Amino acid sequence: MAPQSIPEGLVVELSRARVLPGASEEADRWMTMLDERVDECVATLDRERMAIEIVFRLHDDGQDYLYWVAIRGEGGADLQSSTHQIDLDHQAQAVRTKEPGWVEAEPQVLMLPEPVRQAVLGWALRD
Repeated sequence: MAPQSIPEGLVVELSRARVLPGASEEADRWMTMLDERVDECVATLDRERMAIEIVFRLHDDGQDYLYWVAIRGEGGADLQSSTHQIDLDHQAQAVRTKEPGWVEAEPQVLMLPEPVRQAVLGWALRD
């Protein structure tokens, strides 16, 4: 059950994947590709009902991790159903770079100032 601070229909995610052993340079290329093609990436967020998407990288104790933060509306299209070239390139990089699957954290509370809350909900939960 979601915390009461997360409105019904809103999905708040923190996902972690370990970079494959020896694939740190591939992860560099992946993140550079996304950053250099950010306008293409943003253009695909509408179909996903993605209001916020952030990628973090953490080097910890000899391990390399990627963390994805997402705030989106339920019912958006998933990455796998996309035919946009950036999404296809993104998926191909993921296969070469990270371990399959994700470790999902459980959201505890969502704190958004009212103007930001209105913008996020207006975008993610629109009909």
